[in-house]
Formats: sequence, structure tokens, C-alpha cells
Amino acid sequence: MAEQQSALNLDRALKAALAVPVPPPTTFAGLGVPAGLVAELAARSIHEPFAIQARAMPDALAGRDVLGRAQTGSGKTLAFGLPMLARLADKAAVPRRGQKAPRGLVLVPTRELALQVADVLVQFGRPLRTSVMTVYGGVAISRQIDRLRRGVDIVVATPGRLLDLMDRGACTLDEVSITVLDEADHMADLGFLPSVTRILDATPAGGQRMLFSATLDRGVAGLVTSYLSDPALHAVAAEVTASQVEHEVFVLPAADKVAIATEIASRDGRTLFFARTKHGAGRLARQLSNAGVPAAAIHGNLNQNQRQRALAAFAAGHPRVLVATDVAARGIHVEDIGLVVHYDPPNDHKDYLHRSGRTARAGATGAVLALVDPSQVKEVGRIHDAAGVNPISHHVEPGHQAVRKLAGSGTPIALVQPGPARAPARPRAHRAAGRPTRRARPRRAAS
Repeated sequence: MAEQQSALNLDRALKAALAVPVPPPTTFAGLGVPAGLVAELAARSIHEPFAIQARAMPDALAGRDVLGRAQTGSGKTLAFGLPMLARLADKAAVPRRGQKAPRGLVLVPTRELALQVADVLVQFGRPLRTSVMTVYGGVAISRQIDRLRRGVDIVVATPGRLLDLMDRGACTLDEVSITVLDEADHMADLGFLPSVTRILDATPAGGQRMLFSATLDRGVAGLVTSYLSDPALHAVAAEVTASQVEHEVFVLPAADKVAIATEIASRDGRTLFFARTKHGAGRLARQLSNAGVPAAAIHGNLNQNQRQRALAAFAAGHPRVLVATDVAARGIHVEDIGLVVHYDPPNDHKDYLHRSGRTARAGATGAVLALVDPSQVKEVGRIHDAAGVNPISHHVEPGHQAVRKLAGSGTPIALVQPGPARAPARPRAHRAAGRPTRRARPRRAAS
């Protein structure tokens, strides 16, 4: 009961934070970001902070605990990453790293998200000589032990593997001065909160802590009240409900579902399909490919190397179609996904928002479609209502005008020849600081 009341109180406080007027336009320098990091941002044509960055960075740079509500794609990685790097680079404020003792810790729910976050931190940490490594399961633990023994500044970790390393005496959190929990609600979904609690208990009580989550239920509010001290509260609206996203529902006979999905998947732009089960994701990818539309799948039955290969190919534009399950898709941070298709209905409105948030990222436009047979109409309608979405609905069959219109949408992708798949035991975050990474330079900061 007390936990429910705590969650309600935090929800009210975050709603009040959401109602606070947006800060006037500013620059990263105006937010207090050090000149060296501002120069790195400018070199990537990043000049204007996103909303969550403009709101949270001043408090984070000042060393305050921060509670942020923001969806994937809202720019929160830099919102916590730049202040973490800036404060760790201040040797007068934070001691240098020691063996097995990182100074910064980012906890994330999935391996894919660990790699995404680490990629960002590596880019901006390189000129500060701040080292970053990833820690997650499914790869050789011996290499992670060896890397920790040599010393590292920031660890980006999933809870299970980090606890394994701690239990083996290969990692201590005694020197961690800044801890970040990213996508805390998804960690709760996966049952990680007991592990997260053990990890937080192992960090010094006086350190800075930042927690970012789209929701505060399933125990997340308890983490906030137990481990954050007088946090600065910051919230931004979910991008998926913004005006640049068009939501549609196609009501169709179940027998026509694959045919209509194939017609839609033939569009020029990137398309991300969501299936409810691992087997369903693999089956749909095969069905689309057999029908002449190359598609890849990403789900829990694939090993890390296979998942990374599928993501890299999708990001490069061949294939243009990816089929994912909810859990596997948490680490998908690919720009220019023009269409998200709910092939199977999500479990609830939160999953609908998480799925749909893969499009219209970084201010772009996008579309979200649900394929629904008549028996699912009421269920999906309740999900839309809870998500605050009012979709346009069509009863369709193969070749219907609405289907043809969507199949003809999308901008052709300029194909990029993919490099070799990244070996899971040596993610980019482990590379030497002097080796450059090549990636597109967005105009604004991305998550």
C-alpha cells in the first residue's frame, strides 16, 4: 500500500514537472557542458539539446540525483552521459580509477542497449581519456575479468553478469561515484529489481544516482524512494503521441494477414514488425522472405552475434524489414524507421508505446500500424485508449486502397555495405581509445 502511494506521489510530481514550461532555446555550452565536450558535439553537427537534455543536464552536471521520465529516442543517453563524463573527467572531484573498481556505472536491461549506450559514451569519452566497457551475459566472462583487472572508468552493464563478476571478486563498486539506471521499468518487467537492489547496495551511499524510466510501477517507485536523495524531477512527453506520428488500424481476416503484411513490407523504407513470440517472429520473417521480401528476425533464441548481425544489416538497409519480439527490440536504436507494424497485439498500452517509439525518433515523422482480426478489435481498442491514441481504422483485404497507399510509402534507403559483424566478446566499447568510429552525424542529439 505504501509503495502504491509512493508511486502515485511520484507520478503526480512528474506530471507537475511535465507541466513546467519548456526552458528557452539554449546551447550545450549554455547548459554548462564543458568546452571539450561541446566541441565534440559540434564536430558531429549536434548543437541544439533535446527537451530531456535541456531539463536534466544542469542538475546532473551539478551532481544532484535525477529522476527522469522519458521514452526511448528522446535523447536521454546524452542527458546522463555527458554529465557523467564531465564529472568523471574532473579529477579534483572524482578519484582516478583503480583495478576492478570503476568510477561510473550504467545499468541497463538488455545487451543491445548496453552496446548502444556504450557506443555513445565511447565517442565522447575518448577525448577525455575516459575508458568504457560493456558487461553482459552470453560472451566470455574471462575477457571481462581481464579488462576489469586493467582498470576502467565506466561500466555499462546488465544486472546478471555484473553480479556474477562481483561474486567472483572481479569487480567492486566501492569507488563508483555516479550510478545510472536506464529503462528501469523494463528491468522491472524482466524481474531484475532484486539484482538491481543488490547492486545499488554495493555502491557508496553518498554517490550521485540518476534513474530514467517511462513508468514508475512494478517496484520502480520503491527504487526511487530508497536510493535517490531529493532528486530533481524532469519529464518530457512520449514522442509516440506527437503529431508527427500517424496511427492506423487495419481490420482484416486472419487468413489474409500474411499477404497484407507482405504487401506492406514491400515498401521502400525501413519497416519494423512486432510479433508476440520468438517462434512467431522467426516464422513471419521466413514467410516474408519466401514471398520475395527479404526480412530478418531478432528474438531471444538467437545468440548475441546473430542478433547484432541482424541489427547491423537492418541499420544498413538490407534487409529493409526486421521482425522483433518485445524483449529483443528494447535495444533497437536505428534511425529512419518509417513504419512500425504491430503484427500481433502488444500485451498492454506500455508495450504499445515502447514498440511504437521506434519510429519518429529525433524529430522525424513516422507511422504506426496495427493488424487486427475481428476478434481482437475490442482488445486493441482498449490498448489504444490507454495509450492516448486515436487511430484511423480501415477494414481491408489484399490490394485495398489503404494497403496500397502504405505499401507505396517510404523513402528509398541508400544502401551501405555492412562491415563484418561485431564479435560479441569485443564490443566497440572495448576498442583502444585512439581508433575512430565511423557513423552518420545527426543534426541533433539522439538517445
